[in-house]
Order: sequence, then structure tokens, then C-alpha cells
Amino acid sequence: MNPLSKEEFLKKLKTDRDFNNRYGRKHITEGKMVLPPCHYGFQVWTRELSLEERRVLVTQEMFNQIYTAGDPSTLSNLEINQWNVATRAISLMWNQRSVDTFLGLPFNIASYGLLLEIIAKTVNMVPDELIGNLGDVHLYSNHIDQAKEQIGREPFELPTLNINTEFWPRQTDDGPLDAIAIVNGFSNDNFCKCLLEEDIQLGNYQSHPSIKAPLSN
Repeated sequence: MNPLSKEEFLKKLKTDRDFNNRYGRKHITEGKMVLPPCHYGFQVWTRELSLEERRVLVTQEMFNQIYTAGDPSTLSNLEINQWNVATRAISLMWNQRSVDTFLGLPFNIASYGLLLEIIAKTVNMVPDELIGNLGDVHLYSNHIDQAKEQIGREPFELPTLNINTEFWPRQTDDGPLDAIAIVNGFSNDNFCKCLLEEDIQLGNYQSHPSIKAPLSN
């Protein structure tokens, strides 16, 4: 059998279901080809928070629950520990072989940003840096006008994210979250209600009208 040209190979992926099942994305993600999928792993690392950074985490409302006068900017690390305030920050970097800049990258950033927030909640750390290790970053020719329109818009203020942890496993009834139980639960479809839409809330979220663009593949 003569080898297929690139154009013939791509056409068969689109038109021949059996061929696509054997050589398409599903085949790649099952590890049967050398080429990795577009996303192939992420890693996290942590650093210690400074005293000043920990002081910022103690709100005036929290401070007033214990002290009758003063402000959080005078607290020591030992005093801050009364509120179970985080001692470390955590960052995440994801690896991406190929990036559709207009249609894919915004969703990728939001998805890995949410993942970082969930992990930070799990281990009681502060989400820090989000880094994309991106290869083959491209903008398709039929997305150029849409990208120009996007760039020309005035951005809104960033929203705030709140994740409800009421139903997450805890070490004790009123204690810190049980990180091991939570991570082990990721393989369980009934993990916890934090993964439901109503328990991941964006405050002050504003958006411009959507910009449509054709999917190029």
C-alpha cells in the first residue's frame, strides 16, 4: 500500500470513521502513537508565604473576632495561625503541544486556572502563578478578523471566584480539609458538590458579546 499524503490522511480522518478510530485523537490519547495529545500533563510547586503576605490574608472582620483594637498588619506568624491561614502559595504549569490561540487558549487558561484554584483549596494554599508551556501556538487565517475585534475591546474588571467546600471531606467535623481523601475522590464520579456548577461561582462577572469563528482542523 502506498503511504498517504498529509492531505489524504487528514481527509480520511474526517470522512472515514474506522480510520479515525484507528489513527485519530482517541488512538493518540491511548498512547498508541508517538505524538502526544494537545495537553499532556501539568505540574505544581509551592513556596512559603512571607509574613506580610499572610497578614493580608487576615481580614479586619476576622481580626475583630478575637481582638478589640488594632489591625491585622501588626500580627505575628504565631498570632495569624489562630485562623488557619495558609502558610504556602502554590503554582501550576501545564504542557500543551498545540494551541489554537483564538478558540482554544482562552478556555485552556480558564480551565487550568480553575484547576489551580481547586488544588489550592484542597491543600489550604494560596493560588499563585499560572504558567502555560505552549508549543505550536497558532492563529488560523480565518480567525484573524475575530482576533482583531477581540484585541480592540475594552476589558472589564476581573471577576472574583468562590468555590463552595461545604461538602468536601474534612479531617474532623470542623477541621481542615482532608487533602488525601479529596485527591483520591477525583476518580469518583460522585466526588463532591464543589464540582457542580452552582458551587463554582463567579462574582461581578461581565462579558462582551461572543465572537463566532469556524473550527479549523
